[in-house]
Amino acid sequence: MSLAPAIGIDIGSTAAKAVVLDGSEILATAVCPTGFSSVDAAERLAALLQEQGFNAEDAPCVATGYGRIAVPYAQKTVTEITCHGRGATFLFGGEGTVVDVGGQDTKVIVLRGGKVAKFAMNDKCSAGTGKFLEVMANRLGVSQDELSRLARAGAPTPISSMCTVFAESEIISLIGRGTPREDIACGVIESVVEKVCTLVSQGKGASYFLTGGLCDNDYIVERLAARLGAPVSTDPRARFAGALGAALVAAEDAR
Repeated sequence: MSLAPAIGIDIGSTAAKAVVLDGSEILATAVCPTGFSSVDAAERLAALLQEQGFNAEDAPCVATGYGRIAVPYAQKTVTEITCHGRGATFLFGGEGTVVDVGGQDTKVIVLRGGKVAKFAMNDKCSAGTGKFLEVMANRLGVSQDELSRLARAGAPTPISSMCTVFAESEIISLIGRGTPREDIACGVIESVVEKVCTLVSQGKGASYFLTGGLCDNDYIVERLAARLGAPVSTDPRARFAGALGAALVAAEDAR
């Protein structure tokens, strides 16, 4: 039996995402900045889906993420860990370790038989997250894509601070000493990869799947694979893993 068409909403700290799912087919996706108000972000997602011909008010809908309680048209809320695990199972299969690098936190989820066997989460500091990369790219006056391009051409420069604020001060000092921008960019990327891999060590496995906003950053994927000593699989749809998992739950509830 195919699942009923359903909507999953993931209100993250940085980006809000939506997925419309019909059985095993993703019919539509939408993304927008979360901004100041999660309620406004949910309404903007609903408008984006409406433009694609889907009415969030009338469909089975489950919300997840940082702002999940702020989605007025969702019939249910589900934790991020559950939804990211479900979404990753849909995309990659049910065996392996999911690494989700979000805006403000990083999650590591071990899947066994399509179920969450264990997880670890860094939610105390933005070091090792997308926000860290955003702050450092801004300090260097480049986009995040340009940061990765520069890093490929650079030599690692240690960024030792565990705190984003102190790490930014380190970078200001490096700039003042005339350190090449490529070397600083390489140090920034390696700092993120090191912190993510430290968290991953709590859920170390044989296969890894990258979800979240960095899933389309080839250089990050390469560096994670090199540090983990194992392939890291990803997919352009992997940034929607949380919303996809929420849609799966909504569809099942509607059967």
